[in-house]
Amino acid sequence: MYLQHFGLTHAPLDKSQKAPLWDDGQMEQRQTRFKWLLDSPGIGLFTGESGVGKTAVLRQLTKALNPHRHHLIYLPETDFGRVDIYRGLALALGLEPAFRRAQVWREIKTHIAELANVKQQLPVWIIDEAQNLPTAFFRDFPAFLNYEFDARNLMTVWFVGTPQLHQVLRRAPYASLYSRIQVKLSLQGINDPAQYKALISHAFEVAGCNQTLLSDSGYELLRQASQGNPRTTGMLLTTALRLACEQKQNHLADDIIEQSIEVSRP
Repeated sequence: MYLQHFGLTHAPLDKSQKAPLWDDGQMEQRQTRFKWLLDSPGIGLFTGESGVGKTAVLRQLTKALNPHRHHLIYLPETDFGRVDIYRGLALALGLEPAFRRAQVWREIKTHIAELANVKQQLPVWIIDEAQNLPTAFFRDFPAFLNYEFDARNLMTVWFVGTPQLHQVLRRAPYASLYSRIQVKLSLQGINDPAQYKALISHAFEVAGCNQTLLSDSGYELLRQASQGNPRTTGMLLTTALRLACEQKQNHLADDIIEQSIEVSRP
């Protein structure tokens, strides 16, 4: 109902939108860094607080991957044992995983070597919510990546998670893995008022609305309440749009924004 009321095709900052993401000025650098690990396979680390848009960024970065040259594997379920993680990788590669970890390892590594040597194809494994991975996985993963006396890198892996993930990987037991990380990216909330306003304006534009629905003070109310977090901003905006629709208003007045913030508080 509220979408029709405001002439929107979807909610602003909705994760299902197909339009390009708003560029915070760092997207070109991220694309370059992402390409580094396509040209020279290795491990990347991408961290940021929940809701800042890490997965959305990676979704955009992977759109241009050539499926004949790259085998993209996305794993969001990580709160399992390490054998389950490897079995999930085996399934994504089209293998029927064995029960024992040693056998699963051998099957996956043999298959990855065949992809590289026969098909010239690079697996790109994106592990989301990686802060939930079992610590045993971090400890033995360098051995899993060891090919030909550790002389070749045959797959690219991106660990994606909260800043806690970076802190864990820096601990001494995981030094072998941390030393292999070639690219480190981070994503922050948008604290600059001008950039935050640009984010919301872009979100409304791609949703089909070109008019300004908020006052400058309304933008600031949202920025402070969300702490610049895009996901939280999207939730607050959606609530505000619903409230405005119920009250038959055609803009998001400051009192509507305040009501949205109050309704959304835990």
